[in-house]
Amino acid sequence: MLSVGLGVLLAGQVMAAEVRNYPADKVGAHTWVIHGPIGLPSVENQGFMNNPSFTVTDKSVVVMDPGSSRQAGEMVLRQIRKLTDKPVTHVFNSHVHGDHWLGNQAFKQAYPKAKFYAHPEMIKMAHEGEAESWLKAMLSMTEGATKGTEAVIPTQVLKNAQKIEVDNLTFEVYLSEHAHTKTDAMIKVVQDGLLVTGDNILNQRIGRMDDASFRGNIAACETAKNSGATLFVPGHGPSGDAASTLTFCDYLSNLYTQVGEQVEEGLSAFEIKPLLLPQFQAFANWPGFEEEFGKQISLAALEYEQAAFE
Repeated sequence: MLSVGLGVLLAGQVMAAEVRNYPADKVGAHTWVIHGPIGLPSVENQGFMNNPSFTVTDKSVVVMDPGSSRQAGEMVLRQIRKLTDKPVTHVFNSHVHGDHWLGNQAFKQAYPKAKFYAHPEMIKMAHEGEAESWLKAMLSMTEGATKGTEAVIPTQVLKNAQKIEVDNLTFEVYLSEHAHTKTDAMIKVVQDGLLVTGDNILNQRIGRMDDASFRGNIAACETAKNSGATLFVPGHGPSGDAASTLTFCDYLSNLYTQVGEQVEEGLSAFEIKPLLLPQFQAFANWPGFEEEFGKQISLAALEYEQAAFE
C-alpha cells in the first residue's frame, strides 16, 4: 500500500507540473506567436499543441487562443511577461475546440477585468456541454496534466466584419457559419497585416473534418486569402506568408473537387481512396494524414451528395 500511495503522490506531482516554456516568435510589428508542437494532446506535450498569439498595443496586450489548460495559459502569460508588463485586456477565442481556449482561466485569474470574445455559437455550445466535454477529454488525453483547469467561457459576442479598436490598433473579425466548425472566428490585426485563422487553416498537419464543412472551410480559406493579410497564423503549424502557410487550403479544395468528380462517376468512398492517394503524396508526411485521409474522402463524398439535393 505504501508503494502504491507513493506512486500516486509522485504522479500527482507530475500532474501538477507547469507546462514547459516555449519561445514567443515575433511574426508582426506588434504580434508574437508561441508555436506549439504539432500533434494531439498527450502526456508528452502536457496538452499544449496549438498556436497562442498575442499583440502588444501601446497600453495593453490582446491574446488569441491561449491554449488548452490553465497550465498552458500560465505558460503563455509567462512568455508575455518576458516582453511587457502591460495588462491583458482582451482575449479572443477562435472556436469551440478546447485545445484553443481552456487557457482562458489563467488570464481571468491574472486579469479579472479582461474581456473574452468568441463567435456566438461557440459561447452557446460551450454552455450546452462542449466545455465540460473538452475538460474531460483534455484530462484523459494528458493523463491528468490539465488537472485543475476550469472553463472560462467568453461573454463578449463577436459579429462578422466587426472592428474592435484597442488603443492604437484595430482588430477585424471574420466569422463563418460552418467552416472547421460552426463556431469559427478569424481575427485580423490590421496594422500588422496579419490574420489569426484558428483551425480554418492548418500548416504541416492534417486535421479532423468530423465537425467541418468542406465547402465552408474552403470558403473560409478564400476569405483569408482576400482579407488583405500578408501574414497568417494557423491554428497549428508554422506561421508565414500565403505561399508557405495556405497549402492546406489547396489540399481541401483539390480533395473535395476530385472526390466530387469520382462520385459523379458512380464510385463509392472505398473505391475513391486508392485512386486519389497517389495525387496527395505531398501531404503524406503531415501528422494526421494516415488517420484522416480515408475518413475525409467519405465525409467529402457525403457532403457532395447532400449538396446535390440543396
